[in-house]
Amino acid sequence: MKNEPFFKRDGDHYVPTAAGRGPWNPNSLHGRVIVGLLGFELERKHGDPDFLPARLTVDMYRLPGFDPVEVTTRLIREGGRIRVAEAEFISGGVSMAKATCQFLRRTENPEGKVWKAPEWDVPKPAAIPAPDPSSGPMGRMWSTRPISGGFGQGGQRRMWMSEVRDIVEDEPLTPFQRVAVAADFASPAAHASDQGLAFINSDVTVYLHRLPRTEWIGFESAYHDATEGVAVGECRLYDEQGSIGFASCAALAQKRPARPAPAEAAKAEA
Repeated sequence: MKNEPFFKRDGDHYVPTAAGRGPWNPNSLHGRVIVGLLGFELERKHGDPDFLPARLTVDMYRLPGFDPVEVTTRLIREGGRIRVAEAEFISGGVSMAKATCQFLRRTENPEGKVWKAPEWDVPKPAAIPAPDPSSGPMGRMWSTRPISGGFGQGGQRRMWMSEVRDIVEDEPLTPFQRVAVAADFASPAAHASDQGLAFINSDVTVYLHRLPRTEWIGFESAYHDATEGVAVGECRLYDEQGSIGFASCAALAQKRPARPAPAEAAKAEA
């Protein structure tokens, strides 16, 4: 990819670039790059072609700034069918986030029919006109193809998203990294209202039954509810060949005024 990556290597550390700037504080990183880098390191150090990274959970308990980042990993369990590893995101010597990944050995499906949701029947990305670059979400952070229920509107949201940057310089995105760096989008997709986004997510969990086979990841908001300022939300995930899993998150209401929804924020910048 030609666009500036989110991180550049400096010895054993990763140096954030301006491309990873977050929406809540101009001096902090976006949650999606935290998730992406943790996923990158877990796959790099503990991934195996015979194992599927079936679950990635990231707890984000601080907003990191632009200090060099160290990511440490630890293998918790190495088994014949299950491998579990964890990673910690350390910025400026302070722990900011921690991830756990469960790798499951690939095998054959058992016989029998199990109920599942209907196939996702939506237009493919190539059939949807690209939106005006000045109205792209989060200041043109992704390549998107909106399907239905845009930001600032009611109703269920559906859209395609494709990453336009590498997580780490000179490290092409793998299928798992594409999902990891996109997964944080489950929060605005599930939690934004017609008044904007007033929840900040404190975690992300991704469940996958297979890796994406194309660069486009489809999001479909599936659940949102909130009580006393605590929200939970979920989005189903797809590629162009069908379902791949889902992403969920918990979130806290922000005390300051709601941030504009992604499309509105981008228009304000233009």
